[in-house]
Amino acid sequence: MSLVVLAVDDEPPALDELAYLLNADGRVAHVHRAGDATEALRVLRDTEVDAVFLDIRMPGLDGMELARILRRFARPPAIVFVTAYDDGAVDAFDLGVTDYVRKPVRAERLGESLRRVAGTRPAPTPAPVPPVDEPTIPVELAGTTRMLPRSSVRWVEAQGDYARLHTSDASHLVRVSLATLAERWADAGFVRIHRSYLVQIRLIAELRLTGSGYVVAVDGIELPVSRRHTRELKDRLIRAVKHDWTR
Repeated sequence: MSLVVLAVDDEPPALDELAYLLNADGRVAHVHRAGDATEALRVLRDTEVDAVFLDIRMPGLDGMELARILRRFARPPAIVFVTAYDDGAVDAFDLGVTDYVRKPVRAERLGESLRRVAGTRPAPTPAPVPPVDEPTIPVELAGTTRMLPRSSVRWVEAQGDYARLHTSDASHLVRVSLATLAERWADAGFVRIHRSYLVQIRLIAELRLTGSGYVVAVDGIELPVSRRHTRELKDRLIRAVKHDWTR
């Protein structure tokens, strides 16, 4: 398994050493770097990573607080704390971190952490071979351009002028607006449920009313439905059910 990882440390020499050791391991395909938690969150907003190698004591948002934020991600990366201190070990493992490595970091010890990280990540499934006439989307993955079949996209999230395509096991940022995709993909069953979300309608497991409004469940993830799109979505779901029963 080729891993994409993020190294986070506010001390440049320590960050350089950590990134060097990670790059030297054959299991690592790419190392992203961040000098603090805020920069780390910017990287994670735009990039899917398998693991975050994280210092604990940093100014501002510290490593423990960042780890708590990462745990709330829909698909959280593995977390490895890399620190000179022992006093955070109990809290770290309460958070379910993969490993806790003491500084100075040795290559052998880091290799053990990477082995544990690899063991926690799901095995990649072969990309389906689309029919010749099925639309595909070029996406970047660890420096490689891959043609992603549209049929593998489960839902789409707006991110400014970009859109994040969510598949069953990853997400990819592409430079196209959600409005453009909503128009182009309407005939393929993608329906707008919110100004920020586009969903493949056949994958909607339920439409449920909560205290803050309606939500749909896709792959166990709840996505909000705006008031203006609720009636249209209900009508589409009812028509889809009637079609299935009358076939």
